[in-house]
Amino acid sequence: MQRNDSTAQADGVDIHGPDDAPSVVFVHGAVFTRSMWAPQRDALASDRRIIAPDLPGHGSRAAQSFEFERAVDLVESVIKDYATEECLLVGLSLGGYVATEYANRHPDRIDGLVLSGSSANPVDGMELLTRAAGGIARLATRSDRIERFVEDRAAKWVRERPLSTAQATEITEAGFYPRTFGTAGPQLAGRDFRDALAAYPGPTLILNGERDYVMRRGEDEHAAAAPQGSIEVIDDAGHVCTLHRPTAYTDALREFMRQRVLA
Repeated sequence: MQRNDSTAQADGVDIHGPDDAPSVVFVHGAVFTRSMWAPQRDALASDRRIIAPDLPGHGSRAAQSFEFERAVDLVESVIKDYATEECLLVGLSLGGYVATEYANRHPDRIDGLVLSGSSANPVDGMELLTRAAGGIARLATRSDRIERFVEDRAAKWVRERPLSTAQATEITEAGFYPRTFGTAGPQLAGRDFRDALAAYPGPTLILNGERDYVMRRGEDEHAAAAPQGSIEVIDDAGHVCTLHRPTAYTDALREFMRQRVLA
């Protein structure tokens, strides 16, 4: 492979790794920014083109309101503009739902899909729970005091994770955006993501933290809906398993790529 390493930021998108390497596009969860993928980026950028955008309402796009369709369109433009021909799409939580919808609409553009913290399908009873959670978050974060409390707790949580000092600093300095959780929840409610996933024919890995109890309740059904679905669980990790056990998460990505995509 001809190497031409790039480290760049283009319109709220971080790009690292060889220009002509297979691409891995990471889509972050609510509250966090693209910087949450720093440990995976640092581990994989030697032989992968790592691409991570900020979603609307977060980081460099904090001035934009979060809209689900806008988020899916953003992923489409990022993959079109920056990804190489071989591409793996990875999403956590809100980013997992956005990635699922992208895969449904553009199945030929990606070679594989990894979904974390997004196995609960927000229809029927889960629709009501999702709307309620979003409403509570929306009301709570109207208070600047509560918003600052959540931001402080998030920063403390990140600093306690097994990250390098540089990675923890990067993530905390990018900021946290708890108000977006209240905006995004109602936009997910009622969407049948399991039906959307069933239309994606490529390899799909459901990769959850062992202690992500809400999402794990739906992981078997979610994996079964995918034509090439499989499940892996990160031991002793919660919802944000990407940061709770970053090395284990990255190892799972490497193995999935080795066995199924971008070998």
